[in-house]
Amino acid sequence: MHKIGLIDYGMGNIHSVTKSLESLGEEIILIKNFNDSKLCKALILPGVGAFDPAMKNLINTDLITDLKSWIKSGKSFFGICLGLQLLFESSDEGKVQGLGILKGKIQKIPNVVNQRIPHMGWCQLLPTKNNTLFGIEELNNWVYFVHSYHAIPDDLNIIAAQVDYGPEKLTAIIENDNLLACQFHPEKSGITGEKLLRRWLSNIQ
Repeated sequence: MHKIGLIDYGMGNIHSVTKSLESLGEEIILIKNFNDSKLCKALILPGVGAFDPAMKNLINTDLITDLKSWIKSGKSFFGICLGLQLLFESSDEGKVQGLGILKGKIQKIPNVVNQRIPHMGWCQLLPTKNNTLFGIEELNNWVYFVHSYHAIPDDLNIIAAQVDYGPEKLTAIIENDNLLACQFHPEKSGITGEKLLRRWLSNIQ
């Protein structure tokens, strides 16, 4: 069992993420002050909602400097949905600067014939390289998405998986050393989501 810190900044799906991890035997500590993170082996930045209010909430919690230091130190970090998008420099959704931990920006999902925005529902992950969550040869990794914006990293090598959106492909998983983030909701993705979370937890040092 690990102590997992869940950053509580007023924009996260705290209840569902907590419930999902507790069902896997983990102890969850809600992080409102970085003193609370001292016993944690890993941090999760969840997120539901819009980019600017989320960044303003993070700024108001005074967690940003410590959050960046945590990631830079090499400790395990996991971003979920909006928690992935906030890691980048900027977003088409707003005007507030992102965390800038990853180079690149968040863009509006392109208009595609016969596809709706938001991109919502169950879709199959398409791995672009072997990664912490699953191997490139694995099939049937169906997970639940709901988003209107997607990540365009400057370094495309940090994309670990994509998802089809008509003829387009959208970023689904980012992995960069100790930093892992997914655009979908593993806590809402049934057996597959549970499997992916278990694998992430098994890699925590």
